[in-house]
Amino acid sequence: MEGKMFCYQCQETAGGKGCTVKGVCGKTAEVAQLQDKLIYATKKLSAAKITGVSKIITLNLFCTITNANFDANFLNDRIAQTLKLIPAKISIPENVGVLATANEDIRSLSELITYGLKGMAAYLYHANALGYDDEDINAFMQETLTKLLDDNLSVEDLTALALETGKFGVEVMALLDKANTETYGNPEITKVNLGVGKNPAILISGHDFKDLEQLLEQTKNAGVDVYTHGEMLPAHYYPKFKKYKNLIGNYGNAWHLQQSEFAKFNGAILLTTNCLVPPKENYREKVFTTGAVAFEGCTHIDEINGKKDFTPLIECAKRCPPPTEIETGEIVGGFAHEQVFAVADKVVDAVKSGAIKKFIVMAGCDGRQKSREYYAEFAKALPKDTVILTAGCAKYKYLKLPLGDIGGTPRVLDAGQCNDSYSLALIALKLKEVFKLDDVNKLPIVYNIAWYEQKAVIVLLALLHLGVKNIHLGPTLPAFLSPNVAKVLVENFGIGTISTVNADIKSMIG
Repeated sequence: MEGKMFCYQCQETAGGKGCTVKGVCGKTAEVAQLQDKLIYATKKLSAAKITGVSKIITLNLFCTITNANFDANFLNDRIAQTLKLIPAKISIPENVGVLATANEDIRSLSELITYGLKGMAAYLYHANALGYDDEDINAFMQETLTKLLDDNLSVEDLTALALETGKFGVEVMALLDKANTETYGNPEITKVNLGVGKNPAILISGHDFKDLEQLLEQTKNAGVDVYTHGEMLPAHYYPKFKKYKNLIGNYGNAWHLQQSEFAKFNGAILLTTNCLVPPKENYREKVFTTGAVAFEGCTHIDEINGKKDFTPLIECAKRCPPPTEIETGEIVGGFAHEQVFAVADKVVDAVKSGAIKKFIVMAGCDGRQKSREYYAEFAKALPKDTVILTAGCAKYKYLKLPLGDIGGTPRVLDAGQCNDSYSLALIALKLKEVFKLDDVNKLPIVYNIAWYEQKAVIVLLALLHLGVKNIHLGPTLPAFLSPNVAKVLVENFGIGTISTVNADIKSMIG
């Protein structure tokens, strides 16, 4: 199958069916095939039941997530290192991709679970970076990867396994939340600068706070400013990061606009995780990667003895002109669970008085498709007595809109990164307790979630495990859901898609 591929793990897959020649994300057929082989090798490593390999398995899963790794050499190295660890000699069959499973429903559920595990691995990787781990989560991931080698699993077996994946999805997000808050403090309501300074600068994108911390330490006296981008924006909400005067603000928007915004930034750019768009030649030499992310032609910075030396990145920044300003002003965020709990009485009173009629969870991912403008229009059309709860990069569709406030509470409450959807779940459960309800679905909360990649898959499975129903998922349902599997999700959990803004406002809000 040289030169051929099949991938439908992201929302923007070609024609809503699958990429077969080159990924819409930019990965080549060669890279897609290597990612398939790495997943197969990782399943075999899990089945070998070797101790001390959990972090290898986590990294292997993470680097196959959408928009993370485009480097064939990197992936070949991962495959070789993985196979070396397996006592028995393993040869990887030529066709180990998605289509190797003939039964459509078995294939659909297997991929749903696999993508859930990739999302789990992303969050676990960040927790591991901060020194946090959980043997039960590691054991579940390895046991599940082993089970996915079994061609005799039934639809019922895999359905149960998918729901169990959601259970561990909650646990891994709780672990990362603990790692972040115990390391950097609980997020606080914070105004974030959108303008630029006059110094040369570094733009840090992705999700990894440990990388940001090391970079800020190494640039404290270097005359180089640091700006966050995309999903790194929520770093500004954490108390520990506020002590760094060289952390200037946030530059740009969601990941899909980076080709134009990165060129205007002028400085050096560090990608710490997924959300890399293949960089254009006019700024590629200024892009540095680390961790699970890599792109051929970009300098990769490895960790040595627990530390990363960002000197090449800093020296590159010093040679660059300051950023070109693309916007000014401020945005407000930091509404994670502890911050909302602190003002719970005020929120409850607003609900009881009718000042707040409904909360709309609009978490998830942004993307480049024009159909995603729906989410901006939906936010603008919402009644003034509604509040949006958000996390992830989907917020860039409406976080900067002048939507006002309700009694001093902004109508868009940003909890943070995509993993901070856990905060939104905790807020819902807290409100359920405060209002003395027996079912979270009786709350005045509706879910209109945008998805793009595999971290959104684990968030969805986690919400289903927590009993949340009637989630609207868009802009399209996943291509990897077969008609029968989609039917089960609709009938058992009320999963639906979106239609038009007016129709959805009417059906969700009334």
